[in-house]
Amino acid sequence: MTAAQAALSQVSEFAVSYAFSILGAIILIIAGFIVAGMVEKWVRSALDRFPSFDVTLTSFLSKIARYAVLVLVGVTVLAQFGVQTASIIAALGAAGLAIGLALQGTLQNVAAGIMLLVLKPFRVGEYVEASGISGTIQSIGLFATEMKTVDGLYILAPNSSLWNTSVTNYSRNTRRRNDLVIGIGYDDDIDLAQKTMLELAEADDRILSDQEPATFVSELGDSAVNITLRYWTTTSDWWQTRLDITKAAKKAFDEKGISIPFPQRDVHYLPLQTEAQNTQKTGAAKKSGTKS
Repeated sequence: MTAAQAALSQVSEFAVSYAFSILGAIILIIAGFIVAGMVEKWVRSALDRFPSFDVTLTSFLSKIARYAVLVLVGVTVLAQFGVQTASIIAALGAAGLAIGLALQGTLQNVAAGIMLLVLKPFRVGEYVEASGISGTIQSIGLFATEMKTVDGLYILAPNSSLWNTSVTNYSRNTRRRNDLVIGIGYDDDIDLAQKTMLELAEADDRILSDQEPATFVSELGDSAVNITLRYWTTTSDWWQTRLDITKAAKKAFDEKGISIPFPQRDVHYLPLQTEAQNTQKTGAAKKSGTKS
C-alpha cells in the first residue's frame, strides 16, 4: 500500500503541477484551429478579389496559410511543457531539408505549377504545343497538366516539362493569319489564278475585311508556280476556313481550266550521243584485243 500511495501521490503532484499547462495547451489547440480556419478563409477571400488569380493556386496558398498557423500553435503548445522550441525548429528544418531532397523532382513540378498558374502561358480550353506534345488543356494542377489531343488521347504532362520549354499557344490571340499555297502549271494564266483566289477570299464572310487578303507568287517550284493567298480570320474559324477555301479553289480552277500539276520531272534521252559513245567503246575494245 505504501508504494501505491507513493505512486498516487506522485501522479497527483504531476497533475497539479501541469494542470494549468494542460489546460492552457487545450485552449491553445482549440484557439489555434479556429484562428487557422479564419486565416484560411481570409486568404481565400482576399485572393478571390482578383479575377485573374487561378482557383487552384488560391486553394493551395490558403491551405499553406492554415498549416503554417497550426505548426506555430504546435510549437507553442510544446513550449508550454518546457520543450525547447529552438530544438523543435531545428528538427523541423532538418526534416524539411530531407523531404526536399527526397522529393526534389516533385517539388520542381510544384514550383513549375505555381509559375504556370501565376504567369498563365496557357489556360483551360486552349490548344497548345510544348515539349513535342500538343493538345487542348483540360486542367492545370500543382504537379501535372492534363491535355487532350485532337484524336481524343489523354496526356498527363509534368509541369516542369511544360515550364522549361517554349510554349506555342494557338488559341490565346483572337486572330490568326493563314498563308494558303496552291501550285499551278507553268503554262497557266497566273493573273487569272490570283484573281480567282482573291475572289474566293472576298466572298467568304469569315475572312476579316479590315485586313484585306492578298495574293502573290511565292515560289517558282520544280513542277508548279506556287501562288499564296494570305488572309486573316478569327482563331476559331482558322482551320475550317482553310479547308473550305482549299476545296473552293480546286473547283474554281477546274472550271476556269487552271491546272494543279502533279510533281514531275523531265528526262531527256539523247540516242545519237549514246550510240556514238557505244561505237567509241566498241572500237577501243577491238584495238585493245588486237594488241593482245
